[in-house]
Amino acid sequence: MLVGLLTAVAASICYGTGSVLQAVGSRKSARREAAAGSVTQHGGPSLSSTAKAAMTGEFIVGSILDFVGFGLGALAARLLPLFLSQTVISANLVITAVLSTKLLGIRLNRAEWTSIAVVCSALVLLATAAGPEGSGATPVSTHWWLLGIALLLTAGGTVAVRLLGGRAAILAGLLSGLGFGALGIGVRVLNGIDPFDVRALLSDPALYAILVAGIGGMYLHTVALQIGSVNGATAALVVGETVLPGMIGVLWLGDASRSGFTWAAITGFVLAVSGAVAVAWFGSPEGHGGPATAPTTPTEDARTPAGV
Repeated sequence: MLVGLLTAVAASICYGTGSVLQAVGSRKSARREAAAGSVTQHGGPSLSSTAKAAMTGEFIVGSILDFVGFGLGALAARLLPLFLSQTVISANLVITAVLSTKLLGIRLNRAEWTSIAVVCSALVLLATAAGPEGSGATPVSTHWWLLGIALLLTAGGTVAVRLLGGRAAILAGLLSGLGFGALGIGVRVLNGIDPFDVRALLSDPALYAILVAGIGGMYLHTVALQIGSVNGATAALVVGETVLPGMIGVLWLGDASRSGFTWAAITGFVLAVSGAVAVAWFGSPEGHGGPATAPTTPTEDARTPAGV
């Protein structure tokens, strides 16, 4: 349990730090490109400026941290109940908010600090209440269902964005969160890991569900941030990434709380998700009462290699 919890915390730190470093690199490049006139006729970043942003040292280091966070998050999903691992990883929003005060010069207001305190307290409550993770043993038909759902989420989100435009921002954020949740479920049920068996691994539909859900989730979240409310899309992602996977882990994968601590697990889970949504809300221009603005580049996504 302790190793899994430390792994999830490390994944959250990697994601949160990576997001801030990517934002630092993106903003530095954006200032240079704006001064050079490298913007589109609508004032947005050109393809060349976006490519240059991705080549800054800060952005490269941030991307590396994202990939490390992905690996650590996958390991955490194998070692912890999903309601705990997914929630801890989604708390990377807290890391991002705190580091932003130092690296981006952003000042957090009382509501943001209160939300951060709620998340931290809820995670302690969750960690105290969490019991052993389930085995993840499921029939192969379930793995095929997971792959089908991952494809449906990605395709459905893409079509929704095409048809609804900016009105699909919240939906795209929610679907991206469900994609990341499907990724966590796929990691838990994946065959060929223990003991390691290449043939079993490559023949398992869950492996391809992980790839589709991960790529689709990153794409949909990036699009959601570009076409609509940043706080709404991020809050929807947090809900999609934590609530349904946590329920599936308990109902079908054997995840459980410690005996007599069910109330603490439920309370901690609700508070952690609510606090993370509040951090996303208050940490954006809309939450501060300012105008909503789309990020200057997709690289400011909180989950990119990507947000988590």
